[in-house]
Amino acid sequence: MIGLIQRVSRAKVTVDDQIVGAIDKGLLILLGVEHADDEAAADKLAQRIANYRVFTDSEGKMNNSVIDESGSVLVVSQFTLAADTRKGRRPSFSSAATPDQAKALYLRFCDAMKKQGLPVETGQFAADMQVELVNDGPVTFELRV
Repeated sequence: MIGLIQRVSRAKVTVDDQIVGAIDKGLLILLGVEHADDEAAADKLAQRIANYRVFTDSEGKMNNSVIDESGSVLVVSQFTLAADTRKGRRPSFSSAATPDQAKALYLRFCDAMKKQGLPVETGQFAADMQVELVNDGPVTFELRV
């Protein structure tokens, strides 16, 4: 499971000109699910991201998590994170989970984030989404479990 996290001052997801999810200060999480992933991976990645220290403390060091900052998370499914781009000019998605498996683990991940005490907004699974964000820093990390 792959989480591309971006520290944001605000972010939103729009589908068919309707805002389906929006946050102010927090993390935009682009989530890629691979066929080898399971519920344990979703839970582990959620705990890791919720406690990952990407926000600055009073001394300007990245010592605070989204929980410490009372931030929110916006979770967007993105199967393209599972692409193999090592060869050729077209990505292979052979390691990506099936849509049914990916949706179940995406929902599990969102529930696990809520269990960390975080306000969670989401995109719309398998929809054509427009994602807008203001990346604060910029700060972006890729986490895998």
